[in-house]
Amino acid sequence: MAATVGFVGLDASSLDMAALLLRSGYKLQAFEVNKPLMDEFLKLGGTSCTSPMAAGKDAAALVILISHVDQINDVIFGTEGVLKGLQRGTIVILHSTVLPLYVQNLEKQLTEDGQTSFLLDAYLYKGMSEVLNGKVMVISSGKSDAIAKARPFLSAMSEKLYVFEGEIGAGSKIKLVNELLEGIHLVAAAEALSLGVQAGIHPWILYDIISNAAGNSWVFKNFVPQLLRGSAQSSILNAFIQNLGVVLDMAKSLAFPLPLLAVAHQQLVLGYTHGADDDTPLIKVWEKIFGVNTVHAASVESYSPEQLASQIIAESKTVSRVGFIGLGAMGFGMAMHLVKSNFCVIGYDVYRPTLIRFESSGGLVGNSPMEVSKDVDVLVVMVTNEAQAESVLYGDLGAVAALPSRATIILSSTVSPAFVTQLEQRLQNEGKDLKLVDAPVSGGVKRAASGELTIMASGTDEALKSAGLVLSALSEKLYIIKGGCGAGSGIKMVNQLLAGVHIASSAEAMAFGARLGLDTRRLFDVITHSGGTSWMFENRVPHMLDNDYAPYSALDIFVKDLGIVARECSSRKVPLHISTVALQLFLAGSAAGWGRIDDAAVVKVYETLTGVKVEGKLPVLKKEVTLQSLPSEWPADPIDDIHRLNQKNLKTLVVLDDDPTGTQTVHDVEVLTEWSVESLVEQFRKKPLCFFILTNSRSLSSEKASALIKDICTNLLTASKSVEIDYTVVLRGDSTLRGHFPEEPDAAISVLGQMDSWIICPFFLQGGRYTIGDVHYVADSDRLVPAGDTEFAKDAAFGYKSSNLREWVEEKTAGRILASSVASISIQLLRKGGPNAVCEHLCNLEKGSTCVVNAASERDMAVFAAGMIQAELKGKTFLCRTAASFVSARIGIIPIPRILPKDLGINKERNGALIVVGSYVPKTTKQVEELQLQYGHMLRSIEVSVNRVAMKSQEEREEEIIKTAEMASIYLAAHKDTLIMSSRELVTGKTASESLEINFKVSSALVEIVRRITTRPRYILAKGGITSSDLATKALEAKRAKVVGQALAGIPLWELGCESRHPGVPYIVFPGNVGDSKALAEVVRSWARPVRLSSTKEILLNAEKGGYAVGAFNVYNLEGIEAVVAAAEEEHSPAILQIHPGAFKQAGLPLVACCISAAEQATVPIAIHFDHGTSKKELVEALEMGFDSVMVDASHLPFKDNISYTKYISILAHSKDMLVEAELGRLSGTEDDLTVADYEARLTDVNQAEEFINETGIDALAVCIGNVHGKYPPSGPNLKLDLLKDLHALSSKKGVFLVLHGASGLSKELIKGCIERGVRKFNVNTEVRKAYMDALSNPKGDLVHVMTSAKEAMKAVVAEKMHLFGSAGKA
Repeated sequence: MAATVGFVGLDASSLDMAALLLRSGYKLQAFEVNKPLMDEFLKLGGTSCTSPMAAGKDAAALVILISHVDQINDVIFGTEGVLKGLQRGTIVILHSTVLPLYVQNLEKQLTEDGQTSFLLDAYLYKGMSEVLNGKVMVISSGKSDAIAKARPFLSAMSEKLYVFEGEIGAGSKIKLVNELLEGIHLVAAAEALSLGVQAGIHPWILYDIISNAAGNSWVFKNFVPQLLRGSAQSSILNAFIQNLGVVLDMAKSLAFPLPLLAVAHQQLVLGYTHGADDDTPLIKVWEKIFGVNTVHAASVESYSPEQLASQIIAESKTVSRVGFIGLGAMGFGMAMHLVKSNFCVIGYDVYRPTLIRFESSGGLVGNSPMEVSKDVDVLVVMVTNEAQAESVLYGDLGAVAALPSRATIILSSTVSPAFVTQLEQRLQNEGKDLKLVDAPVSGGVKRAASGELTIMASGTDEALKSAGLVLSALSEKLYIIKGGCGAGSGIKMVNQLLAGVHIASSAEAMAFGARLGLDTRRLFDVITHSGGTSWMFENRVPHMLDNDYAPYSALDIFVKDLGIVARECSSRKVPLHISTVALQLFLAGSAAGWGRIDDAAVVKVYETLTGVKVEGKLPVLKKEVTLQSLPSEWPADPIDDIHRLNQKNLKTLVVLDDDPTGTQTVHDVEVLTEWSVESLVEQFRKKPLCFFILTNSRSLSSEKASALIKDICTNLLTASKSVEIDYTVVLRGDSTLRGHFPEEPDAAISVLGQMDSWIICPFFLQGGRYTIGDVHYVADSDRLVPAGDTEFAKDAAFGYKSSNLREWVEEKTAGRILASSVASISIQLLRKGGPNAVCEHLCNLEKGSTCVVNAASERDMAVFAAGMIQAELKGKTFLCRTAASFVSARIGIIPIPRILPKDLGINKERNGALIVVGSYVPKTTKQVEELQLQYGHMLRSIEVSVNRVAMKSQEEREEEIIKTAEMASIYLAAHKDTLIMSSRELVTGKTASESLEINFKVSSALVEIVRRITTRPRYILAKGGITSSDLATKALEAKRAKVVGQALAGIPLWELGCESRHPGVPYIVFPGNVGDSKALAEVVRSWARPVRLSSTKEILLNAEKGGYAVGAFNVYNLEGIEAVVAAAEEEHSPAILQIHPGAFKQAGLPLVACCISAAEQATVPIAIHFDHGTSKKELVEALEMGFDSVMVDASHLPFKDNISYTKYISILAHSKDMLVEAELGRLSGTEDDLTVADYEARLTDVNQAEEFINETGIDALAVCIGNVHGKYPPSGPNLKLDLLKDLHALSSKKGVFLVLHGASGLSKELIKGCIERGVRKFNVNTEVRKAYMDALSNPKGDLVHVMTSAKEAMKAVVAEKMHLFGSAGKA
């Protein structure tokens, strides 16, 4: 059922709104006492109401016309006022032009009384620009929730909508600014006409030229013809005086100076006193004020300056040689264009580098004005001012003395008409028949270089014909002005008067708008379509908004040009108040030191005086302050509701990912890299909640991306129909707004059909992307930077300016989708209304609309997702353009911890990792720099020259690829993590398509490099979206993958399919724009191959969990080390290399170093243990050598001394995270020449053991239960297993491992019994030593063969022990 809109009070603009609302299908009702207006309303199709109360009854929105403050009480609060019939939730739109203060007071009264929560104002007028001429423009303001609710109505009642969120009253404020400009422009136009006529220029000629030049304004173009024809009456002055008086009163209340408006107001007041009769033509009033007979001048027969120019050019003389003095910004372009037009040009400038540049570009140069003037037909003078013109013509080495007879001078500098007239007379007095053409130019540097200037030339016919071909070559528009020399400068002077005033008035207006609290960029947009606009307003205000004062035209130029105006008006006795005040403003800017920057910097005069900032950039926000200022999140977590709703919805979410980084918030989701109908059918049959299709379309041209999306959507349509499964398409794009929008949505819609709405949702928490108040922000440390002001917005292929998402949509669609028509889901709606409010909002959207989603937390995203699913269950269809966070919220992903190598079981892999960086965003470059800073000593870096692979020959490209692949293969095989990165200089093309082509060449080179690497990496990390996609699909040939999880927040980890070149190798997809500067280094650190796979403590902990023991094998040389490690790798067993003090005395540090190196290179856990340390000195030294653990052997000391000694070493070792083993009791026997006699041996006492463990804090206890070092007696071992059982009960309680020395010679049964009773480490020495010695006693072959046989003999013993201890297969 169509909603009803009520009107209380009608005027012409109300009828315009009503017509548009009816066209959009709304029902209308109105109360109005004026019968003709009501009759017009009824003709449109509305219905009449008897009172304001009746007009508000049952209305979804109510438009109230308030034309005077006195109406407020009766219309709104009266006995039959609108509040009596207003239903709750009705949107109240105040259609008013009263001052903002009254509107704000009314808002306060209504909201505080609880009468309405949705109140806003709307100011309507007709567009006046070419684009919006005659169209209905609505300016509305109010709180964000009111704006969001009212937007459908506002959009329907307007053809161009401007919304100002925040304080109500924006429409009235903009009206003030517009009236300020119109008033100043009106008086400036009158001054310009009067000065021009007094200078002898025909007013219609003046109008025709300036209305197409930089001095034009809407007022000048539309008002001057009425003025000259006498149809403009003086009666309009009173309305202007009243309106400008209101503006001045407002400015006074704000303590804001408006000097230009103040003097304009006074001029209008003066005019009113001269035009007491309202029927007096306004032109007559101006004649009285300025003392100029403009009416007579306008009645004189006119002519066509352009036709005169055509005639002059047709009769012009050939020019052989041109001199050119003044090669500044304008002059250089003009002179070069003459050179390119085949004139012989000799130039001069005081700045020597410019002369060199001119000569190298094909011109001739002279060393003085005199030198360039010899033998020329025409001399062009393009210097800054009259003083410079005088100097180059008549100063030392001046031009006039050297000019040949009958030569012509073209003076293109902006000088006064009087100077030109005097110069012509002086040239005539030279007696050489020298001619002068007065030819000031307009158009700027770019047009000067292309020969497209506007030139206003005057002089004698002979002079003009002599210079005609030169003037024609330099101009797009050439005007020949009658009146002799000085007439051209007269028109330029009048143009500069208007241009200068318009720049200054633009500054005054924008600064005043900023003081009123208006969004200055939006204010600029409104004014450009209104009567206050001017050529200079539209050209210069963007400089003010961007705070960019690079000098296109320096401020001091208007000090000069308006100075000329001031002198001329004084000499001609024409009072020009506006232009004189404008001159003072420019002088103030020059005095402040801004003379050499852009003339738009005159706005700084206002900014400095008042403290306002006109700059239209959105402010950078403090992140924490901003987030904390938002309403509290929706209290209930919607995740369970999402799961429940998804079970009902039965729609598969199909995510078309324009690069692989879109998987950065999900886990246990599949990714397809090809999309044949067969593959899609297979995927749909699995009935997944979601799957991704990797399109990588961001790397393609717009045309190719569109074709690709159409192809995929066609296949999706076919596949889904064959298995009867419904789905929703998400076009996952970059969270910084880069990508093919709207091309991809358009392509999808062309296949899938129109959706109820497009959803735009770039929020991405992990990447620091927030959307607040429809503005998209990128977090940078503790700041929120508007996206349009970041480096992402400057992307060569996908750049943009707008940070406001609604405006971004309009920008990217080139105006096809207007910002005013884009709906919005606010954070207030999400956090106060919850999923049901979201559903209602989505269901009320017009079909085919676009809706942006605000979000500042994962909860916001989940609330939206729940509401969207509800809307889908009601039959609504959506096409989503989102970042990654939406996908995980939509399918109800529950986050899991980041994935580490140990989670995938690859922490034992030894080959190097491959890190490939292709992304060029500045964040990536910073991350690579940080990676190299932190881990450069561990990495091997290879830089691929972008110049060689993208810009040079095929041979150089191939050479670079081969060299890089070979080096990487070698480094990876040597267990070195390897970084391959494109050189960091950014190479771009002249166009977006050229830049994409260069990106493709770089990416394809990286693909070819990875394809040719022969070593299987431990893992692969690809940095950058395009890079990661191309490597996965082209280099690694993956057709599908599973998203395992995230390597770091926002950094997805894939498991490539079995068809890929490296199945099972983890693939880390690292987006170019995610993480802080240390993020890449953090991932590489956490995924680095451990220096050792395990420590003694970890090995024994695993043994305890697994119920087995690990052998600790004494080693003495390299052969022994290699034997133990080789056996461990073959048997997949952990092992401990231990060094006895006796062995250390012989082999020293090299033996330890060999053990460490072997442990680092091993593919199974190997630890290094210092055994039987009896000397405090050697134990302390051992703590610094790289051992994982030490054994403190003080068993020969009394019990208390043993405790003290062991505790001392234990404290030192634990500070280095080393395991400490100690012995209680004493073994008999001999080990490495150390013998303990039988009478010295003693068993471990359980009670002493408890005290010993408590006091020393040891980690492992070597027990004496009848075991011995060396060989057991002929009678065999006599182990006290009951004692061992008691000791195990104690050690288990204390978390201490049991160790048994003297394992050589123990039977299988005894070993098994010891393990069952808690022994986790067996020391093995004698049997391994014997195998070694036996191999040496029967040497075979050379030394190398002896070493090999000895190693094999020891390895066999070690392997046997590993099986015996149960550790085989446990690594």
